[in-house]
Order: sequence, then C-alpha cells, then structure tokens
Amino acid sequence: MATAVATARRGTLARNPWPAVVSLAFAASIAALQNTAVVPLLPVLQRELDASLAAVSWTLTLSLLVAAVSTPLLSRFGDMYGRRRMILGALALLVAGSVMAALATSLTWLMVARVLQGFVAALVPLSIGVVRDTLPGRQLATGIGVLSATMGFGAGGGMIVAGLASGDWHLVFWITAAISLVAAVFVAFLVRDHAPAVKGRPDLLGAGLLTAWLVALLLAISEGGSWGWTSPGVLGLFAAAAVLAAVWVVVERRVPEPLVQMSMLVHRGTVGATVASMLLGLAFFTLLTGISGFAQAPADSGYGLAASTLQVGLYLLPSTLFMLVISLFAGRLMRHFHASSLVATGSAVTGLAALWLVARHEGPADLYMAASLMGIGFGIGYAALGTMAVEHVDPGMTAVAAGVNALVRIVGGSTAGAAIAAILAASPGVRGYQWVFGVAAAAGAVAALFAATYGWLNRRAVTAPSAR
Repeated sequence: MATAVATARRGTLARNPWPAVVSLAFAASIAALQNTAVVPLLPVLQRELDASLAAVSWTLTLSLLVAAVSTPLLSRFGDMYGRRRMILGALALLVAGSVMAALATSLTWLMVARVLQGFVAALVPLSIGVVRDTLPGRQLATGIGVLSATMGFGAGGGMIVAGLASGDWHLVFWITAAISLVAAVFVAFLVRDHAPAVKGRPDLLGAGLLTAWLVALLLAISEGGSWGWTSPGVLGLFAAAAVLAAVWVVVERRVPEPLVQMSMLVHRGTVGATVASMLLGLAFFTLLTGISGFAQAPADSGYGLAASTLQVGLYLLPSTLFMLVISLFAGRLMRHFHASSLVATGSAVTGLAALWLVARHEGPADLYMAASLMGIGFGIGYAALGTMAVEHVDPGMTAVAAGVNALVRIVGGSTAGAAIAAILAASPGVRGYQWVFGVAAAAGAVAALFAATYGWLNRRAVTAPSAR
C-alpha cells in the first residue's frame, strides 16, 4: 500500500502539483468569502426583512456553527471516501445554498440556505490533507501557507463583493454561486486523490452533541442582553450547554473514532496554535462585524458614518490588499521565520488594530488605519496558523491536527456574532462599540501570548535532545 501511494505521489509531482494547490487555495478563499460577504449586509437584512440585529446575526452564526460541526465530520468522511469527493460535495452544497439564498424572500429561508453554505468550511482541512499527499516535504510549509493566506484574502474579498453589489444581498449570493461553480470545475479537473481510503465509522453522536451545546451556548450569549443575564431562559441555556458539553467530552473519550480527538486539543505541540486560532477567529469576525456596523450606523445616532455597503468595502479595501500581498509572499515568510513567531506577530498587530478603534473612531481615516493593521495582522497570522498546528505532531496526525485547528477557529468566529449582539444590547451606542473593539483587542493580545509561549517551548523541546 505504501509503495502504491509513493508511486502515485511521484506521478503527481511529475505533472507539477502547483495547479492543483492553486485551485484548492481558490476554493478555500471562497469558503472564507461566503461568510464575510454577509457581515456588511447585516444592517441591510435587518431593515429589509424587518428583523432585530440579534435575529439577522444568526445568518452569520448559523453558517459558522454548521462549519464547526461539518469540518471534523467531512474531514473524517474524506479519509473514508476520498478528500476530493468531499471537497466537490462541499462546493456543490455551497452552490445550492448560494442559489437558495439569492432566491430567498424571508429570514427563515435565508437561514436554511446559510446552513447549506456552512459545510464548505471543511475545504480547509480537506485541502491541507490533499496538499500533504501531493507536495514534497520541502514545499509542504509553502503549500499550507498559501492555502492559509488566501483564506485571509478571501475573507477580505467578501467585504468587497458585498460593497460592489451596493447592498443587494440577492446579487451577493448570485456572485457567490457563480464563483463557487468555477472553483468546483477547477477542482474537478486539476485535483486528484492519492491517499488510500480507510475504513471507519463517522461519529454522528459526537456531531449531534457538539451542535446541541454550541447552539445552547451561542443562543444564551446572543440573547443575554435582551432577556436578562439572570433570567431563567438564559441561565437554563447556559446550564444545558455545560451539561451537553460535558456529555460530549465523555462520548468523545470513549468512542473508538471520535469526531474530535480530545488529546489533540491539549497536545503540547498544538495547544498554542489551538488557542491562538480560536482567539484569532473571534478577533477577526468581531473586528469585521464591528467596523461594518459602526460605519453603517445612521448619522442621527451621534457616532455612525452613515456609510453604504460600498463605502464599507472601500474602508476595508486596505485590509484585502495587504492580505493579498502577504499571501504572495507566504512561502518566503515560512522559510525565514518560525510559524509560531509569525502567528504571534500577526495576532499582536490584529490586537493593535482593534485597540486603535477603541481609542480613535472619529472618521474614515481611523477606519482605514485599523483596516490596514488588520490586513497585515491577519495576513501574517493566517499564513502561519496551518503550519503551526501541524509542525510538532506525528505526520500521521497531520489531518487530525489541521481539522482541530480549523474547528476551534470557526468556534471562535461563531462566538463573535453572539457576543456583539449581547454587548450592543447591553450598551448601545459608541460605548458599546468600544467594548466590541476591546474584546477583539484582548483576543489578539492573548493569542499572541499563547503562540509565542508555546512556540518557544516546542522549539526548546525539539532542540534539547541534540544539546545533550
């Protein structure tokens, strides 16, 4: 079996694997784009669908929630039935969900469509698995860096797409459907599976329990401000989340093939990347949603800039450009700097972007400055996260480590919408947005601390035997 895999891999290398890597990077960027494109549309959806901010925030939260569950589940299916097949399946669901969202006339149908779109998040670990089987060892870090960096570019691109559509959310989803279809065609023609299928059984119980406790937790956070943090409903949801999470951990420790390997969450080689990834996901969506909401607040609010979705896209254009430029140099960065150092630097710069908005938020210049810092921070941090997550684990655990890292990043992002809704419900106005940006700043600072500390500890552990 090993000989067959090696032969297939050599054949792939002979055909030049980089077109396949680029097509996977393009698909991964769309996985990020379809989420961030919704962010500047939240005020538009709130107005056109006559819904509250907390209600329309679930169009983002639901997609991220599905992503959190589907990422490890489809990663497992990829091992069992082929990663290429799962990638194409996820892209097909994205196209279907985008078309449904484009045709939707109610919040209910839009949420159903967003559920279908959420499955595409599994592209990231699935693509990393394909790249690992395709590229030689000396190019692997570069390939993973390109995948991770283009995710950041796609995230910024989503805001631009929403802006160019001038707030027409139907058009945004038609555009998403079109480029998703193009990505699926590229993957179908350029990507091949070379890893042999393995037998196994998907952990459906684990997936169900993970969904249940995340829904309870996020609903409690998002409604805490309006229901009251000590209300029976909110306290009951927090209690249910705690109980369900405890049962989930017990189940994951006992099933032979768990959805998430608990040991990988606390593995010394990955825990720094795990915490940094979760907090960067939280900081990213908190900053994006916060900037969009603050900029679009009406002039009579006393603090908003009354910006259109196109203007929001222009405010965030520096972020997209910096992410694009950094993605082009991701390979060179990964060859010259430790992944943990890059993640720590990116996280610190991200925190600085949020801190800038806490202190200064008077006009467009402040948003441009924050967007520039955010683009630099996320561009650097995202380019190195994938490598940091897998560089200190056994080669056979690469896919598992990448899947766990993607999962916690999505969980962090899904918390952002609920947290912002709770903060603004408790403290509406400019002070509430200062708290929102403060949360992002704190998340970036703690992510930098974990990445730097555990990166240093892991390097020390690796060099210690040779020193002796």
